[in-house]
Amino acid sequence: MSDEAKSNADFWLKTEADTPKSVDTKGDGVITCDACPVLCRIREGKTGACNRYGNFDGKLIRTDPLIVTQQISDENGDLVPFLPAQEDGIQPEWDGALNFQSPSFVTGIGATTTYPDYKPAPFIVSSEHHGVDMITVVSEGVFSYCGVKVKIDTDRFIGPESAPVRVKGEAVGHVTTAEYGSQMLALGGVHHLTGGTKKEGNATCQAMLKLCNKEAVEMTIDGGATLTVQAGKAPVIDDNVEARMRVGCGSATIGMFALQWHGHADEVIVVDDHITGVLSEHQSGKFLDMPPAGIRVRGRRSTAGRYFQVAEPGAGWGGTDIIEPLSIIESIDPEIAWPGLRLLMVSTTGEDQAYFILDADLKPVPAEMPPELAVSVDRIAENCEPALSTVLFMGGAGGSLRAGVTVNPVLLTRSVRELRTRVTCGGAPVYVWPGGGITVMVDVLRMPDNSFGYVPTPALVAPIEFSMQRDEFISLGGYEDHIKPIGDVMKEGGLHGVKPMAWEGNNPWPLAERRAVEDV
Repeated sequence: MSDEAKSNADFWLKTEADTPKSVDTKGDGVITCDACPVLCRIREGKTGACNRYGNFDGKLIRTDPLIVTQQISDENGDLVPFLPAQEDGIQPEWDGALNFQSPSFVTGIGATTTYPDYKPAPFIVSSEHHGVDMITVVSEGVFSYCGVKVKIDTDRFIGPESAPVRVKGEAVGHVTTAEYGSQMLALGGVHHLTGGTKKEGNATCQAMLKLCNKEAVEMTIDGGATLTVQAGKAPVIDDNVEARMRVGCGSATIGMFALQWHGHADEVIVVDDHITGVLSEHQSGKFLDMPPAGIRVRGRRSTAGRYFQVAEPGAGWGGTDIIEPLSIIESIDPEIAWPGLRLLMVSTTGEDQAYFILDADLKPVPAEMPPELAVSVDRIAENCEPALSTVLFMGGAGGSLRAGVTVNPVLLTRSVRELRTRVTCGGAPVYVWPGGGITVMVDVLRMPDNSFGYVPTPALVAPIEFSMQRDEFISLGGYEDHIKPIGDVMKEGGLHGVKPMAWEGNNPWPLAERRAVEDV
């Protein structure tokens, strides 16, 4: 057992009533942990399979500290992230100590679980916010029904829609419908966790755990690419680090830059996997009174100046398989085009560009790009946001979580739906899906590092908090006898069992007044 785990013993032994129970059935010092259905038998000085609970002096203890986020007020009374900058603008050092005068929020990270379902949540904390008596019910949920949505900012072809995504050869999810400028993956879910082989379930659980804890995961897609994704980092596709998210589709790019091209090019073709744009045919070109150029591109014409399926998806220009841009030109009409016609071809990120002038035979000849067009191409790149991978954890807060709050769980569901109870994960705001149940989705980058754990059932363990006014908690049938003032929770552990952490200033304070629509 690590020194850090031992240093937490004092705290968890003091709060034994709130920890999972242990049973030494044979008198050999081996105890059984009931924090999850696995029921690990743990020897002295060892931890269970999840590394979250250990046997310390014959007692079952939690090996991680309870995380408390804190913030302070500036001279105007406005809440600011943890420590304000000094007059010289330098951020002061923080010694890691709890500040009992600062507004504090007990997160579910390190709180332990409510399994088996009959017992109240590990921490039911009372605190005051702007004179309002608030209750926060804090727990770590064991999520068998959970998944990860990954947004990959790229036009590159990563694989056909619905193709399996594999980690170490095991299917852990699939490619789902692409969004504007991004490829999307749906990973995890109960069918991969428990509906397949044991190896598949373990691979799925470990991949989700790494992604949710902001670690890199390499994966392959059937019929597609090899990817490395990590929350907040640029995706790596077939060993190539993506730099830019496209500025828009080909048609949108024309709409944005047509005026800058006018007078410097007679035709502009913006190559895109979805909608390739042709300036002189486009409504923007018509608005600028540009004459037809007579250059016809391949693909299916949609509306004026907009073409679908000019090429197959790929890693080339604009997310197509095109390497040589002139290959998408189907014909040049000699009755319309003219020698000297200036043609700019560019991708939706500006990474690929070429400039041609039609010769006497109306054949495009490569030429040096005029400075005015070079500026516009650079501006396309400037308007592209950095390519990132975004990881969203999604899970359903079922019976065990709700039963840890109230003896009548459906009342909690209704309170969340009617915005009387706020749900957070590690203090971070979540989106609660409409409809039945409490299905939440949260950006892992807004959560503290290493917020997630696992149990080998397999399932992810994620922090979750329910905050509401005290009278709401009582009306739900909440466990009033288990309420503890936040100061008592913090003092019991000191630095041995409670770890303070700076509040993420971009997150709304969890106890602040609810808006009609949660800002995530």
